Amino acid sequence: MIVIIAILSVLVVVLGFTTFNLLKKNERAEDVIVSYEKHINEIDEVIQFINKRMKEIDAKGAFSSDDEVGFFFERLKLLDELLNEYRLKR
Repeated sequence: MIVIIAILSVLVVVLGFTTFNLLKKNERAEDVIVSYEKHINEIDEVIQFINKRMKEIDAKGAFSSDDEVGFFFERLKLLDELLNEYRLKR
């Protein structure tokens, strides 16, 4: 009887330690996820601002018509579309 109590006591202590250890690891992982989510939300806000501003800038189509500036502006629009696709997938 004493042997069973001793074995169960050791088992409770070991399981308690492992549970506490896993809890600490889980809390650290949650902290990392929260910081990543905050960073992604900041990037999302920047993408939305860029998208809005690009539409405002080229509302008249002035940049698209110029050869040198138009090339650069078309590349910026392509980058903006890629960022929007990334944002919408999230």
